[in-house]
Amino acid sequence: MTGAGLRARLARAVGVLAVLGCLLPGMGSAGERIRVFVSILPQKFFAESVGGDRVDVSVMVGPGQSPATYAPRPAQLAALAEARLYFAVGVPFEQAWMRRIRAAAPDLVVVETQQGIRLRPMDVPPGMERSEPRQGGRRDPHVWLSPALVAHQARRMAQGLTREDPRGAAVYRERLRRFEERLKALDRDLRAILAPVRGARFLVFHPSWGYFADAYGLRQVPVEVDGKPPRARTLARLASWARKERVGVLVVGPRLRRGTVEMLARAFRARVVVADPVAEDWEGELRRFAANLAAALQDAGSAEGRAPSR
Repeated sequence: MTGAGLRARLARAVGVLAVLGCLLPGMGSAGERIRVFVSILPQKFFAESVGGDRVDVSVMVGPGQSPATYAPRPAQLAALAEARLYFAVGVPFEQAWMRRIRAAAPDLVVVETQQGIRLRPMDVPPGMERSEPRQGGRRDPHVWLSPALVAHQARRMAQGLTREDPRGAAVYRERLRRFEERLKALDRDLRAILAPVRGARFLVFHPSWGYFADAYGLRQVPVEVDGKPPRARTLARLASWARKERVGVLVVGPRLRRGTVEMLARAFRARVVVADPVAEDWEGELRRFAANLAAALQDAGSAEGRAPSR
């Protein structure tokens, strides 16, 4: 074979590989994955479920950190300049930092995954007035704790990825379809687990489970007041209410101090259920929480103190 013929064959081979690089799942432009940032760990699972190996997902708020008080590290702000997409979800630190994030990464495309969801007002302890969002009250950002609302967020992610990577549209469409089926199966399982305690109320230190409770006919009753532990007088009044209403289960996060948990459990005479609203194993945590909550509510005899389903 002549040198010219060899060069022509190599050129054709390179062309075929280039076409395959555009078509094969897992390869974006130039064979590189799309760099994506998300705010919290559950979103990483959502984005990877939709994007597969076409995306490289980084998380701002890591394990053991709070999305309410988090401050991005300088290295994260620098890394954002190399990313193409940011999937926001409406957690408090975004509101404080999004302007700086946009300044650090002016080419970054920010997708508000919670856009289009009607946000519920934050729940407050009994006896306190709850302001509606239209009246300036705080809105509940915990939209990732309802499988049905996660499906909405996943669709927003798929739209954002398709705009940035049109060649991956078919991949994102199929992965979204499979993820939605998985979410529907999870929703059916959670409904079955929680059906025996539908209508029950449970105490919760931080009111992060409102969308979950709404989805499954439950009601959370917060202990916190404006994001802070209640004062002694408020705690005594709330404990009296809980005993009178026979609300005997308290949900706490895994990072609440043990002494505080024990004090609250004594005050409310309540069984304690630990659940992490920002767990990396999002699906597993929802299943565990549902099973543990249902068992605790049944053990506590909360059926006698149920409130009507909303």
